Amino acid sequence: MSISPFDHPFLSGLLGNEAASDWFSANVDIAAMLDFETALAQAQADEGVIPAESAQAIASACQSFVADMMALKTATARDGVVVPELISKLRAAIPEEHRNALHFGTTSQDVIDTSLMIRLKPVLFHLDSGLDDIITGLNRIDTAFGGNSLMGYTRMQAAIPITVHDRIEAWREPLLRDKQRLAFLTQSFPVVQFGGAAGTLEKLDGKAAAVRKRLAAALGLHDAPQWHSQRDRIADFASLLSLVTGSLGKIGQDIALLAQSGSEISLSGGGGSSAMPHKQNPVQAELLVTLARYNAVQLSGMHQALVHEQERSGSAWTLEWLILPSMVTTTVSSLQTTASLLSSIERLRNSTVSEES
Repeated sequence: MSISPFDHPFLSGLLGNEAASDWFSANVDIAAMLDFETALAQAQADEGVIPAESAQAIASACQSFVADMMALKTATARDGVVVPELISKLRAAIPEEHRNALHFGTTSQDVIDTSLMIRLKPVLFHLDSGLDDIITGLNRIDTAFGGNSLMGYTRMQAAIPITVHDRIEAWREPLLRDKQRLAFLTQSFPVVQFGGAAGTLEKLDGKAAAVRKRLAAALGLHDAPQWHSQRDRIADFASLLSLVTGSLGKIGQDIALLAQSGSEISLSGGGGSSAMPHKQNPVQAELLVTLARYNAVQLSGMHQALVHEQERSGSAWTLEWLILPSMVTTTVSSLQTTASLLSSIERLRNSTVSEES
């Protein structure tokens, strides 16, 4: 075991996902923060809040900036967030007459939250395309085997014969609803964060909404008033992740049970046993169950993180950092595993199933 199995040298082969590791890497995080500062400066210049020359100087500094990760690590231990040190180093790279225009009117939480939102954009696309791939895989299996007989089970006991199509419908329908939930979520998510010290954007006077709208558009995010202590959008997103992995976990559980007797399903590949070479363990099916249960547990933590005290919280906010990346990784790993598992199905029972008492 390790602190994080998702990027462990060998456990990541089972649990990790390279795309997710990239989305939550320090380099991509810093790049998104610099994109925020560049876009903010340009939005403020467009609204006459700062000079156009200052926006150009900030953009140039952001483009060439190279982060000192050790210095950022040391400062984060002191400050609780990376932004003060990042802005200090970035400001030193800007001509003196333009330095005060950097990070004007904003705060650390705006930078960090918006960086997260920028990095969640490809996640949403990945979820949608991953669900499509799995639904396509289920349709293929339905076409190939849907008319075959299968024993139906209720409360883990043999009940009456059903068809493979009946079982596949129970797998497919929740995924179609997950796609609908995702489509609804993306109508207002991911969203820009811009509120300043206490959410009032007091330094921008009457231009705050206009600057925020320009900022959101430049970053490809939805525009909305600040949500520093209003974390329901992120909790909604986490809920969707858990629903998706739960839907896929149901598929994994059923396939593991189908493989139990060896007569109802044939899977190519499969996991080997060090003690019993004849076995082909349904590793991918079992993994889907594990990932579903993991996300279900983590979701309670995301709901705990809804409780932000007053205008901004440090403790609840930090809790999100611990949980959300692993939930995203779990979900994309689950999508990848399910697609692979479905492609390994070579047969779903094709003999007539008689009723069992």
